Amino acid sequence: MGFGGSNLVIGHRGAAGLAPENTLDGFRRAAALGVDAVELDVHALDGALVVIHDDALDRTTSGQGPLQAQSLAALRCLDAGGGQRVPLLEEVFAALPVKVGVNIELKARGTAELAVPLAEAELARGRDLLISSFDLEELGHAAALGGSALKIAPLFERWPGKGWQVAQDLRAWSVNLSLRAASKRLIGEAGERGLNTLIYTVNDRPTADRLIAWGATGVFTDYPDRLVTA
Repeated sequence: MGFGGSNLVIGHRGAAGLAPENTLDGFRRAAALGVDAVELDVHALDGALVVIHDDALDRTTSGQGPLQAQSLAALRCLDAGGGQRVPLLEEVFAALPVKVGVNIELKARGTAELAVPLAEAELARGRDLLISSFDLEELGHAAALGGSALKIAPLFERWPGKGWQVAQDLRAWSVNLSLRAASKRLIGEAGERGLNTLIYTVNDRPTADRLIAWGATGVFTDYPDRLVTA
């Protein structure tokens, strides 16, 4: 498991279609379904990495307003769905078998310097780790801080003209593409350049099968139960 194989199934924000996103219940659910890895989002708050997607609280918690207006203690009192709390990154690691890989998406500045030491410690335990971001400056910071075993992936909603140069400069392991950006040509060229491709967000078997047939390394999904095969 982890990111070492092909036809990878990665639980998006845990198993966002089956359990509250970015919660321990969701990550455990994804692991129980047999995913190769999970994807999660981190922000820095009071010197800790909290696992939450948005920079505001309203959509996914019982709180309101900007995330950064909260203290860590106050955030940890909120309901993130189903009675779950917003977890710390370390708590997600502790909740998952080490064979399950983790894709850490850096959502804001100041996350790389906190994420890399935690990721390196997990690598030493044998877990496969991938750090990704749309913020190429923050991702570059992570790449500079991390060792060669730490996988790096720029995220692209649309493919930019300098995408290959970005990947080369970051010494990227993969390029993570939106379903809209993914094409047979682009996936094929990535493979020719020695890059893996992970595609988000894919929630049906025919689409996943088509992408894998084109050469994609794997897909992110809200519904691991639809894509994991025995």
